[in-house]
Amino acid sequence: MNQGGRTFRRIDTGVATASELRLEKLRRQVAYLEERSPFYQGKLRDAGVGVRALESLESLVRFPLTTKQEIRESQEAAPPLGRHACVGLEQVVRLHASTGTTGRPSWVGLTVRDVEIWTQLTAESFRTQGIRRDDIVVHAAGLTLFVGGLPVQDAIERIGATFVPIGTGGSEKVLGAMRTLGRTVLHCTPSYALYLAEWLRAREIDPRSLRVRKLTCGGEPGAGQPAVRAQIEEAWNAPVTEGLGNADMAPVIWGECEHQVGMHLTGGEWVYAELIDPETEEPVPWETGVEGELVYTALERECCGLLRFRTRDRLRVVGMDCVCGRPGPRVRCIGRTDDMLIVLGVNVFPAAIRDVVAELQPRTTGAMQVVLPEPGPRVEPPLRVDVEHAPGVRDLDGLRGELETRIRERLTIPARVTLVGPGSLPRSEMKTALTRIEETR
Repeated sequence: MNQGGRTFRRIDTGVATASELRLEKLRRQVAYLEERSPFYQGKLRDAGVGVRALESLESLVRFPLTTKQEIRESQEAAPPLGRHACVGLEQVVRLHASTGTTGRPSWVGLTVRDVEIWTQLTAESFRTQGIRRDDIVVHAAGLTLFVGGLPVQDAIERIGATFVPIGTGGSEKVLGAMRTLGRTVLHCTPSYALYLAEWLRAREIDPRSLRVRKLTCGGEPGAGQPAVRAQIEEAWNAPVTEGLGNADMAPVIWGECEHQVGMHLTGGEWVYAELIDPETEEPVPWETGVEGELVYTALERECCGLLRFRTRDRLRVVGMDCVCGRPGPRVRCIGRTDDMLIVLGVNVFPAAIRDVVAELQPRTTGAMQVVLPEPGPRVEPPLRVDVEHAPGVRDLDGLRGELETRIRERLTIPARVTLVGPGSLPRSEMKTALTRIEETR
């Protein structure tokens, strides 16, 4: 396909290895950015690197990292797509956006070719998660500018499954679809899977009666945490798999197979993934047990190609092979580096506290929030945590003590737990906030 005078062709595989193919794609991508992106022209020139420095995939570590703040500044300098974009709006067929913490949209432009690649890599994740042609997928996540909306529709339809576009704020419609259509797949955030189960029970409907075949979750950490996953699976009597993507790079780049032992890099044909130490920015090897921040490089992107983009997603490598036969690492997302708290020098992710709280069901509802006197990451001990107790629990002191003990033993930090009544803490149909800043008067 030709965009803006430059041709992107499918590479003839021949007998080349996967690594050789990725390296050839990477060289073409970097040459393309050097030719068409003012942002990367300057960035690579200042770093003294370019396409000639790419002797191997490993040599990419010599290239500078790209941050979200740089992308925002790029778009402020040259709205709407930014100085990093390689084509103009006249060649863009779709725009997505992420609002981030500032509330200002960060636009992501897609050419016809970009849309096709997103469709392919997103479909590969859902195939890995077990979506088949005879499935009916009820989509109960964002549908507007959200990258997990229309691209997911494209991917599900590419597989040949039936896509039911409900979006958020439509629990009545979700219920109606499930009752009418029979055995279905529910695609949503883990927060919504739990919210919907509570919503149904409040109407005296057992979620299990809807005969959901499976749930595919993403958009936030949680579906891969043992206690949270067990809570969802028990509520729905159905298996849960998770996927992971990034608004700036691609909707779903990782996907978990039916063995439920971590996510595979299903989008590796189009996206190169690295791990780095978030503090030193040094590379971290893909080995079982390591943790690091996920960094992405686009291998085939026409509009908004990114090199070594810091996602802020913190991963743990849980294995390097799988009984399903797929090669490469298996990972869990344990949180975001910009959500991480530091208590007595210990890194703590609110999602890990939620997992501890979920372990004590049915005495807790699973809902919790960390209460901060001021924005983190550093927090003076003890860490304050509000936890909902379940209806009818009498020994609140015993429950509080057990929660504080488990948090201390599991996460090695002191916590002060406050138990609140059922339904006191906020729920969300998208991502549930696990922290809040204490209101002062």
